[in-house]
Amino acid sequence: MSTTAKQSTASTTREILIRRFKALLPAEQVLSSAEDLHPYECDGLSAYRKLPLAVVLPDTIEQVQKIVELCAELDVPVVARGAGTGLSGGALPHDQGVLLSLARFNRILQVDPQQRVARVQPGVRNLAISEAAAPFGLYYAPDPSSQIACSIGGNVAENAGGVHCLKYGLTVHNIQQLKVVTIDGELLTIGGSGLDAAGYDLLALMTGSEGMLGVIVEVTVKLLPKPERAQVILAAFDDVVNAGQAVGNIISAGIIPAGLEMMDKLAIQAAEDFVHAGYPVGAAAILLCELDGTNEEVSAHVYQVREILNQSGATEVRTADSEAERMNFWKGRKAAFPAVGRISPDYYCMDGTIPRKHLPEVLRKMADMSKEYDLPVANVFHAGDGNLHPLILYDANKPGELERTEEFGGKILELCVEVGGTITGEHGVGMEKINQMCVQFDALELTQFHAIKNALDPKGLLNPGKAVPTLHRCAEFGAMHVHHGELPFPELDRF
Repeated sequence: MSTTAKQSTASTTREILIRRFKALLPAEQVLSSAEDLHPYECDGLSAYRKLPLAVVLPDTIEQVQKIVELCAELDVPVVARGAGTGLSGGALPHDQGVLLSLARFNRILQVDPQQRVARVQPGVRNLAISEAAAPFGLYYAPDPSSQIACSIGGNVAENAGGVHCLKYGLTVHNIQQLKVVTIDGELLTIGGSGLDAAGYDLLALMTGSEGMLGVIVEVTVKLLPKPERAQVILAAFDDVVNAGQAVGNIISAGIIPAGLEMMDKLAIQAAEDFVHAGYPVGAAAILLCELDGTNEEVSAHVYQVREILNQSGATEVRTADSEAERMNFWKGRKAAFPAVGRISPDYYCMDGTIPRKHLPEVLRKMADMSKEYDLPVANVFHAGDGNLHPLILYDANKPGELERTEEFGGKILELCVEVGGTITGEHGVGMEKINQMCVQFDALELTQFHAIKNALDPKGLLNPGKAVPTLHRCAEFGAMHVHHGELPFPELDRF
């Protein structure tokens, strides 16, 4: 088919889509002009941008079902989007597809304090769940730094974590049931009202699937009782490697903090200038260690952790002596990403996870790579579970600097795999890390991923081109040398 014929076909499909969408939805819930589409052209990874054919904003499950049925009928890709705060390009629109926004699914349907669960729609903000549960003495544990804005549907799609995931787990450990619309428009209930369900663990399969297997339309989350006491210790170090070693020393002592976070000098200075949290700006690194539980338990652990930190080379150790000071310590950490944005025209936020024992080694090597690429790095991350978030500072207006930054970021992720880690901890793969998937997984593993995708989305219409690379792409990237005849499912290398 000629280019002109393809453009004509695409234009006709778009006209049919918009006409039929407007028959399903009020006109204001169907966006098609370029002016209306531009706000949806990217997620939090703004280096990648595309305009979809149309944006639809349904507010009922039945509307979502009809939308995906229509897209399946016309072979049109569908990309589901929550709050758009993702950092891996997972909600990047498809230029020949529809962006399905779930922003109107923003109601908390039920808070059940007896069962300690809440049923919520996917567009509900993460923090809003804890706010709704607070009158019952409960809260929702996973707390990404973007929790004031990010949606629970996106948290499930990316398996988000947060400051307190060390002790309380990621999203996958804190949800009980999902309602999901398949590409055929079928509504599935995955999980159940109990703490476990028979059969394959499809709840875990769907969590972190990045919108490639279904559209999440309802989430039942687990709620936890607020601890009797929570206290934060701040420790300053004159060497980042010593701070990394202190993390391992705390865990090896048998203490599991609620949160254990690290920030390096650049991140400390940026956060302090931004929110004035009282951080020691002369330190090479700080650790924030939160301990929670009963009064007696916290008192004992505070004493132990202070001793460990001093023995690990801390130059200063402070314990928050009030709730206000505890929140202030966390305010600086939670504001680290926007704070760094104030000191650089652009930054590239990475997300890799490593075994804790390799933290000092990886920090040293990242510092060496920073010099090699002549790009500063601000490190702020979940040190307790080895989830790194290096922020590479760059200027996209300088020719070639974005490409150099992406190459540097890719090397950091490959270093994570080299030491036995993984290329993502909570941000997902999306578009950002798709090449590094070729480094972490071999041809047979990727083929099995495609087989799962094929079982639930045979036409490959749900968020195509994300998360799982084709084997062709891996071969082009140079990480894999395969021939289709060697694979058990050669027909799957097409999504």
